[in-house]
Amino acid sequence: MHWPKPIGSPVLESLPYAIESSRDVHTHYDKIVEVASWMAYEELPMPEFALPFGISQGDPNDAIDLILVSDSIDTAFTNFDTHVKFQVDYAGQHWSDSDAEFACLKRAMDQGVPILDGNYLAKVTRDELNKIFQANIEMPMLDEKLAVLHQVGEVLADKYDGHFHNFVRSCSPKLYDNGNGLIDRLVKEFPRFNDVSLLDGHEIKFYKLPQLGIWMLYATMHPSGKFRLDDPEKMTAFADYIVPVALRLMGITSYSKELEHAINSYQLIPRDSRWEIEIRAHCIYATALLREEVNKLRAPDAQVIIPQIDARLWTHYHTTTWPHHLTKTIMY
Repeated sequence: MHWPKPIGSPVLESLPYAIESSRDVHTHYDKIVEVASWMAYEELPMPEFALPFGISQGDPNDAIDLILVSDSIDTAFTNFDTHVKFQVDYAGQHWSDSDAEFACLKRAMDQGVPILDGNYLAKVTRDELNKIFQANIEMPMLDEKLAVLHQVGEVLADKYDGHFHNFVRSCSPKLYDNGNGLIDRLVKEFPRFNDVSLLDGHEIKFYKLPQLGIWMLYATMHPSGKFRLDDPEKMTAFADYIVPVALRLMGITSYSKELEHAINSYQLIPRDSRWEIEIRAHCIYATALLREEVNKLRAPDAQVIIPQIDARLWTHYHTTTWPHHLTKTIMY
């Protein structure tokens, strides 16, 4: 079995048991080599999270707060029964999925709702949150998102004067730094970010939202010098619903007939089930290998990191009509 070289990521280091014991999801190394043979010659730019509405040009503290508050509830934007996506019109544009969530939060800011303050988030009511997310449908998993905001708000209010920017500035400017890195502390201090699963007693780490939140800060604010991150190369893929679809359609991964049928017939796949863990683990494993093969073919000054591969897959497939696995979870 091929294994990517270590990158200093606890996420990647936690995967061997899940990959080696897989029953229903498989990664095909020969296909990774084939895809890398052409993907290596694409631009593969650093993803740009150009925050709309001028946020990134304003107060960097507001940008940090808005990104991380949004990231904490960046989950499930499609109604599980009707499969209708959450959408909203704001500032003369039509927004969908996580962009619609972001637009609703910015709309609330415009109306003077203190949605960046943990003291408010810790006590926000369901009716207030439903009003903030007034759109084409009720925000999917609204009750779960309310519980997350209460939990996050309490920690911010108790320890960080109500704001994520105070948390960020109290951390080492690294993802992992002997317990004081940004991811180290996010998953420890905010339980909602501790995205791990147990498989036969083995702890598998995914860390989708904590990695994504810090990556968005880095991609948005690092170019202007407003955010520092010393080890972005330790990021893995953000194991979600879409990147596994891209890998599946490219032939890099394959599923058993049973799992394929469950996905194609929109059956709910339970959180922490073997199926869900295998899908997410192979997403992280395959993209790490793909990045390695791509870099073998690129010049030394054109090397890429895993989020660039993740972005290449996500941007081309996030609007696909091919069915993805359905899991009701606050983790992605």
